[in-house]
Amino acid sequence: MSAVREETLLDRLRAFEGRRAGEPIVARDEVNTAMIRHWCDAIGDDNPVYTDPELAGRSVHGGIVAPPTMLQAWTMRGLVTPYPGPGPGAPMPELLQILDDAGFTSIVATNCEQEYTRYLRPGERVTATTVIESVSEEKQTALGAGHFITTRIEYTVEGGEVAGTQLFRLFKFRPAARATEAGARPRPATNEDTAFFWEGAARGELLIQRCASCGTLRHPPRPACPSCRSLEWDTQRAGGRGTVHSYVVHHHPPVPGFEPPYVVVLVELEEGTRLVSNLVDADPSEVSIGMPVEVEFVRVDDELTLPLFKAVEH
Repeated sequence: MSAVREETLLDRLRAFEGRRAGEPIVARDEVNTAMIRHWCDAIGDDNPVYTDPELAGRSVHGGIVAPPTMLQAWTMRGLVTPYPGPGPGAPMPELLQILDDAGFTSIVATNCEQEYTRYLRPGERVTATTVIESVSEEKQTALGAGHFITTRIEYTVEGGEVAGTQLFRLFKFRPAARATEAGARPRPATNEDTAFFWEGAARGELLIQRCASCGTLRHPPRPACPSCRSLEWDTQRAGGRGTVHSYVVHHHPPVPGFEPPYVVVLVELEEGTRLVSNLVDADPSEVSIGMPVEVEFVRVDDELTLPLFKAVEH
């Protein structure tokens, strides 16, 4: 008589596949022109079918429609009046707790894919229903060993018609020993597209990827040019000066290798590209949009040099 196989951690995790993560989230507000206008202003989208009733009325849509990329925004949780939590016994918190108990205590979002079925129109109310689609076997990454959790979110309107779907993937992992050492700076992710950037930083050079076909600069680095789709590229050495385009002062939660509060800045370089970094030797209360900055290469250890920024006089 064969012995009954002992249930493994992966068995427990995969038992959640196909289950709804929690109760559906119903948007607090209907799709409306005010939010559409704010969205378009924020991202610089001047397509008139989103904001001009007259032109939109003459289009194939017959009226204002919402940008498809707003799909998730309609059901996002509020900061002051958040949606109720998933409640006791909800599958997703239970799944995450099992991973916590197994030592996979850290979490990071890895990627998101959206598919749009149709446009949303003012007056419609969106509901988001999340299902746990898959849990991977244990994977080894630079962050540490862990499991990828993929959820599928279906966005519907009244009557159940699907407006779009979203695949959202999390990585629940056990931090690698090196990353948890007191004061250790996290290692940046590197691949064949980004290696040149970190190699340049080690030499004290701020390198920006440049399309070899049309000359367009791009950052962060990626395989294809967004302007002409060419796969050929070289680099241009940036002067290292720019201005603070946006910033945030981080207080909590604590992050290994960083002493709060610290300033995360989005720097617009004189060459026109933007990159995310830290502002050093600055009082967080004195940081402002438009502040002039210049790069300062900081050698963290024998393997890592970071292009950070400091404030300079006009």
